[in-house]
Amino acid sequence: MRPWNFSAGPSALPLAVLEQAAAEMTNWQGSGMSVMEMSHRGAEFMQIRDEAEQDLRDLLNVPDDFAVLFMQGGAQAQNAIVPMNLLGLAGHNQADYVVSGSWSKKSFQEAQRYGDVALAASSESEQRINGQDQQGLTWFPAPSTWQIRPTASYLHVCSNETIGGVEFNDWTAIDIPLVIDASSNILSRPIDFNKVDMVYAGAQKNAGPAGLTLVIIRKDLLGAASAHCPSAFNYDVVAKNDSMFNTPPTYPIYIAGLMFKWLKAQGGVAAIEQANIAKANLFYDYLDGSNFYRNTVETTARSRMNIPFLLAKPELDKLFLQQAEEAGLLQLKGHKSVGGMRASIYNALPIEAVQALIAFMKGFEASHG
Repeated sequence: MRPWNFSAGPSALPLAVLEQAAAEMTNWQGSGMSVMEMSHRGAEFMQIRDEAEQDLRDLLNVPDDFAVLFMQGGAQAQNAIVPMNLLGLAGHNQADYVVSGSWSKKSFQEAQRYGDVALAASSESEQRINGQDQQGLTWFPAPSTWQIRPTASYLHVCSNETIGGVEFNDWTAIDIPLVIDASSNILSRPIDFNKVDMVYAGAQKNAGPAGLTLVIIRKDLLGAASAHCPSAFNYDVVAKNDSMFNTPPTYPIYIAGLMFKWLKAQGGVAAIEQANIAKANLFYDYLDGSNFYRNTVETTARSRMNIPFLLAKPELDKLFLQQAEEAGLLQLKGHKSVGGMRASIYNALPIEAVQALIAFMKGFEASHG
């Protein structure tokens, strides 16, 4: 049995996907070629690309008036690509950003290089929530507090903060385009495209390996890129060329396509959402019932995907990680900026992984609590 991999990203992939990729490594479906050797314009790869796009559309119920783009550079590149494409939409070179964690803060800081980019809301400061003091970046600003300028071209929000373990998806319809960085919860729950105008995501959490970035954007937002936007990053150019203006990340697209088919076989996004709820509830219930471990995120903002937790005795962190790895529980170390531990329980990890982690944590607490 393989160890359970709780990596925040690049993350675990389903064994079935890895095994199919291994079986097809040197000879994809009798073509005599590995996917890595194919012409990106050949019939074989075009089949792979087309099926991947259609399966993604099916899984997320993407409307016909949205374009699906396969891009490179990861979500961090989108921090620049988004403003270069969308700041000019309303004619004022303005955009507003909600900061709820480390990644949205990076997005906000990068976008400021390209125009008048303002803070719509931030959770960096402490706040009292439900009668309790909540530390900065452990809660999500309520939509009623967002300061949105009517002249802004778009509002940018991160739906799940991988480092802090903060998630938000109760989108409210707003009067300007809403852009969502969904890198760490894409395909883990439905998306309401009646309220969202653009979604982007690095693939390496729930959709495949690093190297591919998914962009789903309303078609009427295309064509407003700034003059200095590189052609390969111009959404309109990429869309008109079916994501093949330049050579796309062919192998990551192939693996993403396998991931999409695997997800369909699990019952689709609605079914995987229920599995994710069950996993997260099981783990949070255990943490809340323990005096030895704790999660510091405000309860209404807790992520289903990334669950950071602290030990009552921080001096035991190193021993915890060492013994966890020996028990086949991998990559549980928390991000260096927050410390402690973090269990990332993306789509590919079954509930058995969470059960195994809890069993280990109970034993560790019994020995060291």
